[in-house]
Amino acid sequence: MACYACCATRITVLNMKKLITSLSLACLAAVVCCTGCRPAFDEKAAADPELLRKMVMSGLTEIIIYDIFTPPVASRIYAYTSIAAYEVMAQGDPAYESLAGQLNGLTPLPAPPAGVKICYPLAAMQAYLTTCEQMIFSLERLDTLQINLYQHYRKLGIPEDQFKASVEYGTQAGKHILAWASQDNYKQTRTFEKYTVKNEPGRWVPTPPTYIDAVEPHWNKIRPMVLDSAAQFKPDQPPLYDLEKSSAFYQQVLEVYETTRSLSPEQRTIADFWDCNPFAMQTQGHFMFANKKITPGGHWMGITAIATRGAGADFSATAEAFARVSISLFEGFISCWDEKYRSNLIRPETVINENIDPNWKPMLQTPPFPEYTSGHSVISASAATALTNLFGENYAFVDSTEVPYGVASRSFPSFYAASDEAAVSRMYGGIHYKAAIEVGKSQGRMVGRHVSTKLKTRVQATASN
Repeated sequence: MACYACCATRITVLNMKKLITSLSLACLAAVVCCTGCRPAFDEKAAADPELLRKMVMSGLTEIIIYDIFTPPVASRIYAYTSIAAYEVMAQGDPAYESLAGQLNGLTPLPAPPAGVKICYPLAAMQAYLTTCEQMIFSLERLDTLQINLYQHYRKLGIPEDQFKASVEYGTQAGKHILAWASQDNYKQTRTFEKYTVKNEPGRWVPTPPTYIDAVEPHWNKIRPMVLDSAAQFKPDQPPLYDLEKSSAFYQQVLEVYETTRSLSPEQRTIADFWDCNPFAMQTQGHFMFANKKITPGGHWMGITAIATRGAGADFSATAEAFARVSISLFEGFISCWDEKYRSNLIRPETVINENIDPNWKPMLQTPPFPEYTSGHSVISASAATALTNLFGENYAFVDSTEVPYGVASRSFPSFYAASDEAAVSRMYGGIHYKAAIEVGKSQGRMVGRHVSTKLKTRVQATASN
């Protein structure tokens, strides 16, 4: 897991990055001056939404996987960077409205400089990169994204003054979003006390093979963006911990045990497809090593890229979709994690090993946090609600998000069908009881509906056409 120390080293790296960026701009400008002859600026290609999709998926997602961020932290990175890009596009596209005043604590971006032409797609991606810079560790990978972006726009023939103004405005916008992000209590939660495991019946305890400490036990202290509080959609409590064989709780434990002992090939495929566990570890002899995977939020950002591409969404509409889905994911994690550390329910693996079968293992590795509610169920339902609001109830798609990571594609008739499968995959994987799945789906849809209802991104005239 990524380290949160080494502040002095990070400052040095950031200073070097600023120097590299300045040199890159100077060198690129020199190239233009030397060539003397510039191609006409291809403004249509400059607004290709595929640039943003690749920035999010091939760019940021790979960095998040490499840096091994936890799923809640990854959702925070996706949200702030996506909002930065959207806010810039809303400045330049009259069909869209700023989220300032709609998201808790967000104020309007500074206006673009008067009398200077801005290439808003370039500025939006610069804002994305600037915001990302303060939230990840692998800065050299971010440098590569930035250099490639600059070179691409140079090849499109962007005028020097427009290039410089766009980069400067995007940087200013990113810094504005970072100032807002700095007030969400994230930094403070890095210093809070570690979670104390309570040796009480029914309480969560770390699970094999790594017995990792509880992840993000203070995530409900993070400022929500749309929710009134982390507990706004507080779900009903799970079945009472009771090992009597006739109890509702024990019946759910038994259901997990019996289901996982007779999985069909299709059920195994479903469990593996939606695994998305960045904590997964593999053992080889006496050695243990991380098997880096995409996060649940990253998977849904991938689905968003696929949906926008299939719908033929332009750059602004693609930025809008990434912003709405990432906000829904962020709020979903806050709501879910609030309940996880309130009910603090024991995982099936612990109960089954201690009371039914000491040799049983779930198909998937149990993630390092309490069981109820199911995180996949909550955030998948929330994201699916946002996507359904944007693209409709019966938007069929092929989910190829994890093909680059060796996972075959799957087809779905709708976003809700995909989210329902993501939810039940946790039963097949042996890491959740049915109550956590069913209640989690309901919780996620309530969060998603609330976000979709509260946020206004299209101006009324456009929305009614």
